[in-house]
Order: sequence, then structure tokens, then C-alpha cells
Amino acid sequence: MTEDREEYFERLVDEQSLSSYLTAELGPAATFGVDRHDEGHSNETLFVTWGERDLVVRRPPPGETADTAHQVLREYRVMDALQETPVPVPPTVLACEDESIIGSEFYVMERVDGDVLRDDEPERFATPSLREQVGETLVDTLASIHAVDYDAVGLADFGRPEGYTARQVERWQRQLAWAFERTEAVRAIPELEEVGAWLAENAPTDHPRSLVHGDYKLDNVLYAPGTPPSVAAIFDWEMATLGDPRADLGWLLAYWRDDTEPAVRDAVHAPAFTAAEGYPSRRDLVERWEARTGFTFEHERFYRVLAVYKLAGLGEMFYRRHLEGNADDALYPEMETRVPALAERALAIRDGKDPL
Repeated sequence: MTEDREEYFERLVDEQSLSSYLTAELGPAATFGVDRHDEGHSNETLFVTWGERDLVVRRPPPGETADTAHQVLREYRVMDALQETPVPVPPTVLACEDESIIGSEFYVMERVDGDVLRDDEPERFATPSLREQVGETLVDTLASIHAVDYDAVGLADFGRPEGYTARQVERWQRQLAWAFERTEAVRAIPELEEVGAWLAENAPTDHPRSLVHGDYKLDNVLYAPGTPPSVAAIFDWEMATLGDPRADLGWLLAYWRDDTEPAVRDAVHAPAFTAAEGYPSRRDLVERWEARTGFTFEHERFYRVLAVYKLAGLGEMFYRRHLEGNADDALYPEMETRVPALAERALAIRDGKDPL
């Protein structure tokens, strides 16, 4: 570990303090170790060995963050509520509001075995029929989220589904404004103001209501070992709320490549292998989601533009954290050019130049 990475790790966790906390809550353990998981790009993920148990600690990044971002205890609440539902989530263990333990609030969950499909597909899925099942299972699992009776699982007050879509536009306008406070000194992106204004004018006022994940995409699910493909767990619930399920579908599509891709799509850090033979097209995903949920993907151009606008907002917040030295992630410096490219992609979708 380099000196800079070691210093950043020490900002994430006081290992002695965490050990004392786990001892008090779970009992003593003969072995204890902490490693940082480098693949995440938002909240920080720490792998913890606690005796015979493999645990995961989730906490916000260090330093100043945008309002409403990185709410890890909200993430814990929704996963805890979904434990006895058909939605696959990791077993929850503990939630801690005491920021004196490791420097922020955090939660603990069990580690689940399986594969995240991020840079390549597992060899066991590398046939056209199994690839098709990967995509179908991904959509079916999303539909299971949208089918949850949120009142019955104790999430009736988890959000305000009415007006969700318009509030999403307003929220991400604020997130971008926060990021621009620092990043505009490097380069401005006026196209995002144009996109935000179009979204505000075109937000659907009448939309379905359901639990939404907020960040549902291929590399936020874990596929169980073996075949046929099945989802063992869904991760990264920090943006979950009650709202418009079409927004989740638009977000999934923003990260899904098929075999006819405009170059501007390279702005998204999305797997290229889903363009291989067998994987469903984006239109296939839409049709399966409609069949599984009973909803229709009306106003598809709005939802796809909204997804890319939110991606731009996340990227710009990452870039601010990079400029302020509050991140240790090789992806963050790339946002200097990736976010302007996302703005161009959003305009292309709006103008019908990037069809479904």
C-alpha cells in the first residue's frame, strides 16, 4: 500500500475502535482484519474478517459531501426491511449512528458469495442461451423490487412517490450546483444547464409508484455461483426511495450496451461484453420489464435523458471530491472529460439521435 493510499485508508477506519465496537456487539473474535474494496465509486466498502464471519462495512467517503448523498443508514434500512421478501439482499447485521467509532455513521452486513459482472462475464455464462438468461434475470429481479408492498414491509414513510420524477430533476440540479462550486474553475459545462431545463419542462406528472432502487445496473447485483444465472444479492441501495419505477429502468438502460452503439456512449463506464451474441437488446429489456410489471415505458426519452443527467451529476460530484483530495479512485480524474461527454449524450437522446 502506497503512503497516500495508507493515509486514505486510515481516514476510512480506526481499526482498533471498530474492533472494540464489534466485540461489544457481536462478541469476541479470534481473528480480525480489514481490507478496502476498490471497485466501488461512491460509498466506501470495507471487507472485514471477524472470526469465522466474513462481513462488509459500508460508510460514506471522508470529507464534505453533497446534501442527501451517501446516506448509508438509509441504505441499511431498506435492505433490512427486504430481508423476508423475494428481493435478494445481503443479510443485515448492525447499523451504527455513532460517528466517533470510525469517523462516520456506518453499517455492517454479511458478505455474500458470487460474481459481479463488471469487466467481463464468467466463463460459465459464456453461451448465447445463458447470456440471454443473465439479462432476463436482471430485469426480473428489478421487477421484484417494483412489486414490493412497501407498506407491508414497513417502508410506507420511506419517500413520497407523488411528484418523485420532478423532484429528481430538482435534486440533481442541486447536486450539480454543489459540484460546480469547485469544478467550474477547471471547466464549465453549460450543456448540463440546458439538459436540466429540458427535464424540468418535460417531467411526467402522472407515473406509477413503487419502491425504487435508484442505482440498479448490472454491476450492482451479485450472481450466485453455478448455473443457470440467478441473482444472489442487490447492492448499493443508497439512492432507494418510493418513486417512479420507470426511472430505475431508464438507469439500467443507460449502462446497457448492445450491438449498435454510438461513440458517445463510451462516456459511461459500462461493460462492453453485453453486446455479445445472446445478451438481450435494450428494447428486449424494456419489453420484458413491461411484461413482468404491467407498467409501460412511456416517455422513454425523458427517463433515458434523466438517467444520463444523473450520471453526469454523480461524475461531477466525484470530480469535486478528486479536486479536493477527498477520494482515492482512479476513475475520478477522468470525470474532467467524461462528464462533458455525458452532457453531449443526454442532448443526443433528447434530440432523437440515440434511439432505444
